[in-house]
Amino acid sequence: VQSTSKVQMNCKENAETYRVIKAVDKRGFKDSGYHIRDKDLGKIHRAACEGNVARVQQILLLRKNGPNDKDKRNRTALHLACAGGHPAVVTLLVKWKCQLNLCDNENKTNLPPCQQEECTSILLEHGADPNLVDVKGYTALHYAVLGQNISIAAKLLSHKANIEARDKDDLTPLLLAVSENEQQMVGFLLRNQLEALSLYFRTALILAVNFASSSVVRLLLEQGVDISPQDRYGRNAEDYAVIKGHQITPHHQLDTRPKARLV
Repeated sequence: VQSTSKVQMNCKENAETYRVIKAVDKRGFKDSGYHIRDKDLGKIHRAACEGNVARVQQILLLRKNGPNDKDKRNRTALHLACAGGHPAVVTLLVKWKCQLNLCDNENKTNLPPCQQEECTSILLEHGADPNLVDVKGYTALHYAVLGQNISIAAKLLSHKANIEARDKDDLTPLLLAVSENEQQMVGFLLRNQLEALSLYFRTALILAVNFASSSVVRLLLEQGVDISPQDRYGRNAEDYAVIKGHQITPHHQLDTRPKARLV
């Protein structure tokens, strides 16, 4: 068997061929890829597995298979094109309005097998859901972690993948990266998690100011939440305090007392 870091395929239509499409083989992760037997495949699945765009197009035009037809393991042509890293086939199937979130026998959609950024981008840009889970509780982000694929992880996060999603072992993508000793991935996810946490606290501070919750404002400020970052309207917590006629004091207080009017 060749290196498991590469996609391994041996496509012969007329032979009983055992093929493997996988990205990595760690901690039982070999099941993230696809073990493929020709007898399990329909015409369109075989063509998609090979990356044969012209053949897939011909099969669809002749209506020998539809874009959502499944093989004996409930995989669509899109599953196999994504697993094999064939963006041209993925693009064609999307143009034929294939469903993006169909699941195979392991409840995987098309995103988890993707270890090729272009295929991932096509799916996400056309509305694929990055937060669906398979039988192990893995999301696409968990698979990106196990595939050591930071570019795909970044793409998933930019399309609202849940960085706090937990698998059946109660591991988030970050904890999974730690357990796999993936130093670069740990650093990447940690930075993203801290940014998300910072945004969460800034949003909480602005809400507390708007609702004149003095005690909550003080608590957040004492925890070091920065008042200077702006929201999408270009305002920060201090701006909202002024709009409400309040003031954030140097002592972490929200002064809500009415200001004396100048005569």
